[in-house]
Amino acid sequence: MSRLNSILWPRVVLFGDSITQFSFEPGGWGAFIANNLARKCDVLNRGLSGYNSKWAKIVLPQLINQSTDPQNIAAVTIFFGANDSAIKEVNPKQHIPQDEYVQNLKSMIEYLKGISITEDKVILITPPPIEEAAWEKECILKGCQLNRLNSVTGKYARACVEVATECGTDVLDLWTLMQADNQDFRTYLSDGLHLSQKGNDFLASHLWPLLEKKVSGLPFILPYWADIDHLNPEAMLKAS
Repeated sequence: MSRLNSILWPRVVLFGDSITQFSFEPGGWGAFIANNLARKCDVLNRGLSGYNSKWAKIVLPQLINQSTDPQNIAAVTIFFGANDSAIKEVNPKQHIPQDEYVQNLKSMIEYLKGISITEDKVILITPPPIEEAAWEKECILKGCQLNRLNSVTGKYARACVEVATECGTDVLDLWTLMQADNQDFRTYLSDGLHLSQKGNDFLASHLWPLLEKKVSGLPFILPYWADIDHLNPEAMLKAS
C-alpha cells in the first residue's frame, strides 16, 4: 500500500484555568467553539483547574512548542486571572501579585511569538466578575472564608486589557461586559465564580466574533459528501 500524506487539521488552543477546563462540558463555551469549527479546526482544551498565570507560564512551553507544529495553530486563547486575584492573606497559594500577573501574560505572549504564533493569533480573556455572596457560601462549605473580591478581580481584568493593548492582541473583557448597563451579572455565574449556562452562552457569543476573524479563511476539510464521485472516490479523497 502506498504511503499517503497525513491530513492535518489547523488547531485552536484554549489555555486557561477551571473556566476553560469546564468549557467542554455540555453547553460549555469551548464545546460551542469546537462545534462551530468542525471540519475546519481541532479545538484543544488545555484548561487547568486552579492554575494561576505563574504556573501557566511554566507549563505553556510543554504544551505548545516546536515539536507540536506551532505553525499549524490558528489561534490561542489565554484566560487567567480568576485565581491570581485571590486575596493573598486568605489564599496565598493561588494569589499572584498584579504586577507579576501582568508580566506573566506578557511573557506568555512573547513566548508564543518566539515560536511563530504571532500576537494577531492570541486572544486574552479577563476573569469574569465575582458574586461575593454566592462564592462565600462555596468557601464556607470548603472550610475557609471568602477569598476573592469583585473589586480586586476588576483590577486584574483592567490589567489584562492593558496588556492586550500594549502587546497588540485581541481581548475579551468579560469582567466589564458582564456588568455593563447595571445588568444582574449573578445570572452568568453558577457559584459566584464559575460560569452558569447563561454565562457560557455569553462568553461564547462574544468570543466567537474575535475567533472567527482568525479562522474565516480556513477551508472546509475534505469534500462535502454529495460532491464525491461514488464511482471514483479516490479522485477526491486520496491525498497526493
